[in-house]
Amino acid sequence: MMLQSHSRFLLQTLLTRAQNLDKAVELDYQWIEFDDVRYHVQVTMKNPNILLLSVSLPNPPPEAMSFDGLPLGAIEAIKTAYGTGFQILDPPRDGFSLTLKLNFSKVRPEEAYRNTLLTKLASIREVVMGAPLKIIFKHLASRTVAPELDRLVAIMHRPNETFFLVPQADKVTVAFPMRFKDSVDTILATSFLKEFVEARRAAALNSAPSCSWSPTAPPELEGAPKETLSANAGFVTFVIFPRHVDGQKLDRTVWNLSTFHAYVSYHVKCSEGFMHTRMRRRVESMIQALDQAKPLEKTRSMNNKSFKRLGLNDVNHNNNSK
Repeated sequence: MMLQSHSRFLLQTLLTRAQNLDKAVELDYQWIEFDDVRYHVQVTMKNPNILLLSVSLPNPPPEAMSFDGLPLGAIEAIKTAYGTGFQILDPPRDGFSLTLKLNFSKVRPEEAYRNTLLTKLASIREVVMGAPLKIIFKHLASRTVAPELDRLVAIMHRPNETFFLVPQADKVTVAFPMRFKDSVDTILATSFLKEFVEARRAAALNSAPSCSWSPTAPPELEGAPKETLSANAGFVTFVIFPRHVDGQKLDRTVWNLSTFHAYVSYHVKCSEGFMHTRMRRRVESMIQALDQAKPLEKTRSMNNKSFKRLGLNDVNHNNNSK
């Protein structure tokens, strides 16, 4: 199960607005997704064709590369992804990291094109948060290293979910410190990650990036801040080669890596829920078995007549009465 790159609520909002441009409706929606990214959509009665989309990202940690609250290369990635019809407001709306202005009157009217464009706009999180990865992997595809990058690059996907890249001309090593708050989640995640590595060795996955797991930090993370290397579920390392980011594979690789921690968390919670369901069913079957094992009422039937078994006191009473 892989996560979708677009925000479902944002996409539905954009599509509904595009289908009702003839109606002057005021919109003012705010919501939070993934516990950290805040969205704000605004449409006024005065300008029904103008939509403002503001995005607030979590504050990056000191080790992550960012400029004005945005990841490295985010502005260039937005311009490349959306082209004409969009305007980046500078400065953004108060309290937000980025504000885009969409003029529906400048968008081509073809429904297929419009839906594709709005789906891409609903994937603004992927475009912004994946910008540093794209820069690194585009250089990998051309077998070069971006000169402005350090030997060890830290990228934040969510708060307390920083991962690291070691860019080289022929490969990029990606290391994830895996940490969880709940002790049960930690145990399940550790088991899941070990099986994840074993599954990679299957013949059908020979073309996938190599994957390894270690309880301690790999040598590639030497020099990283110590506070970022606290991983109670170990470290997962992928090695990305140029063939993994060639052509259309680039976007998929960027999204899979940037959401890897969320992917693991999702499967851990699913495993925990599955085990709880199995445990409840097992308890219910045991209770049912116990109910069936209760002794029957001490009655006997003879000639369609029922009588209770006489006790010792009842026998003595009958004998005395005789």
